[in-house]
Parts: sequence; structure tokens; C-alpha cells
Amino acid sequence: MKKKIVVIGGGTGTYTVLRGLKKYNDLEISAIVTMADDGGSNKVLRDEFGLLPTSGVRQCMVALSANEGILRKLFSYRYYQGVGISGMTFGNLFMAAVSDVLGDQRGAIKETAKLLDVRGKILPISYDKVSLLATYTDGTEILGEHLIDLGQGKVGKQRIKHFRTIPKTRID
Repeated sequence: MKKKIVVIGGGTGTYTVLRGLKKYNDLEISAIVTMADDGGSNKVLRDEFGLLPTSGVRQCMVALSANEGILRKLFSYRYYQGVGISGMTFGNLFMAAVSDVLGDQRGAIKETAKLLDVRGKILPISYDKVSLLATYTDGTEILGEHLIDLGQGKVGKQRIKHFRTIPKTRID
């Protein structure tokens, strides 16, 4: 019987953990991915296409992909030039296209996982469109994961006291 491992998060840290865990054949791996990223190419996906952010999902898929060839590399490839696509990844654009073709982002995630031969489950924490709100110990509130990551000048003893989503969301 395989041991069940669940990794919760998104971004580079989650990618690194999943990539390491994938090496063990006796594990059944699931990744629960945050869906509130609103910076960089995810901002474009949210604002221009009305899609949920896909970078975290894409990174988890790449980490758990059994495909070590060109397809895996393509999904991490970032464009550094080109009007409108500079800063975007091929994987995010691909998933946006599949979402458009299928008319459904859930289906796009499932089909992309099949294409990449993902060894494990990728579970977006929610399919609702939300923003993250951080409340600091001094009462200051900052809306948006991107701005929270920047710290907005928070230094010293100011720590995040509470997180919530705007609007409230259902966990899938």
C-alpha cells in the first residue's frame, strides 16, 4: 500500500518538494494548489482572459510529470520578447488555449495533466475567482497576493496576523 502525501502551496517551494517526492514509487502524491496569484502573467490571465491563475498548477504538473523531454521543458519556457507575451510561459498560454477550446478550466487542467503524464493529483484549492487579503498586526490591510509578496514597506515587527479571501470562497 502506498503512503499518501499531500503538499499544500504553490510556486517554487512546492515545485521543489514535489520534484523530490516524485522519485519515490511508494508514494501517492497530491498537490493542493493556491489559486489567488495575481501578479505577472497570472494577472494577464485573470484580467484579459477571465481565467484563474495557472502558474502554480503548471509548476506542480511540471514537477510531477513523468515526461522528462522537450514537452516538460516547453511548459516551463518563458518568453523574454514579443509584444503581449513577454514574461508569459508557454505552459500558461497553452492552458489558456485549452480552457478556451474546452470552455472549461477544470477540463483544461485534467487534459494538460494527461498530456504531461502527471504522476499524482493536482487539486486547485478553489475554482472561485478570489483575491487574498492580509491583515497586519498594526491593522493595515493589503489586498492582492502580488502586493503582499512585495511587503508594501512592512518591516520590523509588523507581521501578518490574518489572511482571508475576497470574496469568501468555497474550498473544492
